[in-house]
Amino acid sequence: MARTATIERKTKETEISLTLDLDGTGESRVDTGIGFLDHMLTLFAKHGFFDLEVTVKGDLEVDTHHTIEDTGIVLGQAIARAVGDKQGICRYGSCMLPMDEVLMVCALDLSGRPYLVFDAELKAERVGSLETEMVQEFFYAISYAAAMNLHIKELHGENTHHVIEAMFKAFARALDMATGKDERIRGLLSTKGSL
Repeated sequence: MARTATIERKTKETEISLTLDLDGTGESRVDTGIGFLDHMLTLFAKHGFFDLEVTVKGDLEVDTHHTIEDTGIVLGQAIARAVGDKQGICRYGSCMLPMDEVLMVCALDLSGRPYLVFDAELKAERVGSLETEMVQEFFYAISYAAAMNLHIKELHGENTHHVIEAMFKAFARALDMATGKDERIRGLLSTKGSL
């Protein structure tokens, strides 16, 4: 059964179309109007083995806030829809990822209970046209829209580009693990019987 989702979202601030396939090969077509965000979503797809198509038209004449936050909301909704009833999935995923001077940790639980812990120092105010304070907002939007418990922690880092890139790669690897199937799991990985 295909684990895919297509979400369309239109507001006065953004118009977004996103398709996600959890069981892809890492192919992507991304156009958000923000070059650095495009780069991050492209490597998210590649390192998580997700197929991803994203088109965003946002009010970038204001700033990047609405575009980035709303893209996070839609990606989170797509993750939740593609995972479906969560039967047989591993539920938990984690990754400790090195990238040059950066060491990044991401751990998540597709628990149905949204929560974000974000512990990172982004020293530059911008990378390209992306305001770096929006990175936390992006992951917050994903965690709540997907109803996942998400922890992102920078253990070491200097270059802001590297730190953010390591976050997206670690998140991709952790999500791939959490959405993966384990034949030992019968039904849901929960003693409550629900997630």
